[in-house]
Amino acid sequence: MYRWLLCIGLLLSPTTTALAADISPTRLTAPNGMTVLVLEQHFLPIVEIHALVKAGSAQDPPDKAGLANLVTSLLDEGTTTRTSKQLAEQIDFVGGSLGAHAGEDFSTASVRVLQKDLDLGFTLLADILQHPVFPKHEFERVRSQILGELSSDNDDPGQVAMKAFNQLVFQNHPYRWPVNGTEETLRKITLADVQNFYGKEYLPNQIILTIVGDVTIEQATTLVQTHFGSWKKGSVLSRSVKKQAAIDKKVVQLIEKDLTQSTIMVGHLGVSRTNPDFYAVTVMNHILGAGGFSSRLMDSIRDKQGLAYGIMSHYDARAMPGSFWVNLQTRTETTNQAINGVLAEMKAIRETPVTDQELAEAKSFLMGSFPLRLDSTAKLAQVLAQVEFFGLGFDYFTQYPKWIERVTKEDVQRVARQYLNPQQYALVVVGNIAKAKIRH
Repeated sequence: MYRWLLCIGLLLSPTTTALAADISPTRLTAPNGMTVLVLEQHFLPIVEIHALVKAGSAQDPPDKAGLANLVTSLLDEGTTTRTSKQLAEQIDFVGGSLGAHAGEDFSTASVRVLQKDLDLGFTLLADILQHPVFPKHEFERVRSQILGELSSDNDDPGQVAMKAFNQLVFQNHPYRWPVNGTEETLRKITLADVQNFYGKEYLPNQIILTIVGDVTIEQATTLVQTHFGSWKKGSVLSRSVKKQAAIDKKVVQLIEKDLTQSTIMVGHLGVSRTNPDFYAVTVMNHILGAGGFSSRLMDSIRDKQGLAYGIMSHYDARAMPGSFWVNLQTRTETTNQAINGVLAEMKAIRETPVTDQELAEAKSFLMGSFPLRLDSTAKLAQVLAQVEFFGLGFDYFTQYPKWIERVTKEDVQRVARQYLNPQQYALVVVGNIAKAKIRH
């Protein structure tokens, strides 16, 4: 399968530069401080309007995790002029989509419509961003719905392991909580908390508005002024989050569940998205465990030892350093062998340079698959907003393949030594702990 994907990557490689050359957005700043990015693409009569709000779950009060997510979940549940039903009916009538989502570093609200319905798209997005009313009955309903989802997560060993892992890696840091909170913290959130968070964080000078598709700069500018011009800027709260300290010893949490398999997560603190080594880390991690069937972890743990059906490694790069983790499921009796195998591969990529073939295949795939991340108006709008949010610069689209291409074997080994630690890590195992007899 990987060979097939690699072939796609190689076939796409020549188009990378051509595609990226077309991505030249116009950047404007509205009088109220809103950042506006406009990218004209006239080959389809579709427009995506994507609002990134610079506030996510990292801004949740520690005892009320899940607040930012609850706010976004309620944005389209009623405004001063439309009920949730009316919002849904109006967007459905034109075959569009409207929604909002919270993440760790930011929240988003977006609408996608045909070009002929562009004014309606702006109207609805502006309405939920500027005039939500947070009805009491919808607040109770949505919170109960999220509580139900959290309760069902307790039966998912993968979710249980991830939550426990984040608690170990991000002690005393906002990233330690799930975006949707916990059952305990969610119950503490009041309607007043939702209203206060919205009032403090949802400001035009906190928003990156990205408009991609069949629209001109003049049309976009006029529509932004018409629908967002009266929104007054406010005072942005200062962000002061203490830097998370790396794990300085091995920490282990074993969670008993009567299962025939062990769910394993092992890892530690990772890198931020703005880390200069991000691209070298991306190549290194692709070789280690993110490259599907071509990765070392898949080759060793699955193919040679037969310990797991699938295994992957991941760097969650955020505004602040996120986590690095390896995740797999294995039979209870092979738990120790699987953990040892993961740590052995982490150690090996630190100690010995990768091969020329591994490096070439990783870079070819990463460069060749890059256009697939930009092949729709929705994807483009999201990526553009994040490029602006992280300050990556609009040359990102032409430079990304070059940054990947520049990575050397020495770079891979250097970042493996710097950002992988097979001695100091967090280990979470969910399963039949008594039978697994874990020796870590």
